[in-house]
Amino acid sequence: FFHMKKLLGIYTASFKDLSLESWMLSIVMLINRTGSMVLPFLGVYMADRLNFSLEDSGLVLSCFGIGSVIGSWLGGYLTDKLGEYYVQCSSLLISVPLFCLYPLFSTPLALGIMVLAQSIVSEMFRPANSVAIAKYANPRNLTRAFSLNRMAVNLGFSLGPALGGLMATVSYSFLFYTNAVGALAAGLVYIYFFNRRQKLFRLRQYRANRDPKAAVLPPAKEQSPYRDITFLLFCGICTAFAVCFFQMMSSLPLFYKNSLGLSQMTIGLLMGANGFVVVVFEMLLVHTAEKRFTTAFSLFAGTLLCALSYFLLGFEPGFLLLFVSMGLLSLGEILVMPFIATLTAQRAGGRNKGAYMGVNGMAYAIAFIIAPVLSTRLATLLGFSQLWIGTAIVLIICSIAFYYIAPMLPRPGAEDMQ
Repeated sequence: FFHMKKLLGIYTASFKDLSLESWMLSIVMLINRTGSMVLPFLGVYMADRLNFSLEDSGLVLSCFGIGSVIGSWLGGYLTDKLGEYYVQCSSLLISVPLFCLYPLFSTPLALGIMVLAQSIVSEMFRPANSVAIAKYANPRNLTRAFSLNRMAVNLGFSLGPALGGLMATVSYSFLFYTNAVGALAAGLVYIYFFNRRQKLFRLRQYRANRDPKAAVLPPAKEQSPYRDITFLLFCGICTAFAVCFFQMMSSLPLFYKNSLGLSQMTIGLLMGANGFVVVVFEMLLVHTAEKRFTTAFSLFAGTLLCALSYFLLGFEPGFLLLFVSMGLLSLGEILVMPFIATLTAQRAGGRNKGAYMGVNGMAYAIAFIIAPVLSTRLATLLGFSQLWIGTAIVLIICSIAFYYIAPMLPRPGAEDMQ
């Protein structure tokens, strides 16, 4: 009982000093991601309703990955030019008519263009949202602010497909329209809460610029992320890590089904375990890691846990071991993802956070394109056992690379930035 009470106290403390703005950004993300029902059912929609071939369906789905790369870059660029408020508003509100237009497109080319446009608009939201988190969070709990946002994303992705399945049984068109309503609700909540805060922020900026003391100071020269070799190397490691991690959404379900013969219900339970572990334990583990470990060690340990997770799959795992593997993968994700976002925010300057967040987002988007193609190809040529062992080896290399490059990223005074 004493240990449970102590654990509950730590868990409560992990949420305690987060700003109201951080909570509202996470609520907006939760509403938006709960409404993101289209992508999980898009492949089923193309096969069931539109009678697309497997090849055509794959090409249409690849348009989403391409759009994610473009959207991450464009969102970062526009965030630095216009501000994160306007980019988030535009992304959410423009998504509404795009989702409503989905039922009108019934050929592979037309639907591919539609998916490309929608993914560009939707993915613009991510770098702008990350900049907003860094802007409103207390620098001392920046990682936990990112963790809270990720918790909302995972909870939304857990609820969204479940609701989407109910909508799809009624009508696929109803599914698209419900997605549009989710984007509209998120946009209205965001505008209602942050409109006045954005005006006050711009007013403070205007007064600061008119300050005679500030006027004589030359503007600081900030490096472009595209010329920041250390950061680009870091993003390359992130891409390698993400290619391995995103197999959870591509080759891993195929392994469960084709090699182990698991039922759809069992596969759903295994995949759902990831979201459950992240939602329940992320804030607690990140809060503990912030106090006891360095960022470099957290990245190192988290990547090694992911490596162990995949390594266990290479030796004909039993049913219980499958859940252990998924648990290790989830814990590794918790220790890696929030700290990557924190390091990116600390590496950026005051006026180019959007560009840095956009480049890091592109690293994940590129991995999202590579992972399904590369992993399924290797599984076909070499077999799943060799794929999992090879993935574990790549992750071990990534863990060592993270450990040495992470201390180079935070700029002087990053821990005190606003």
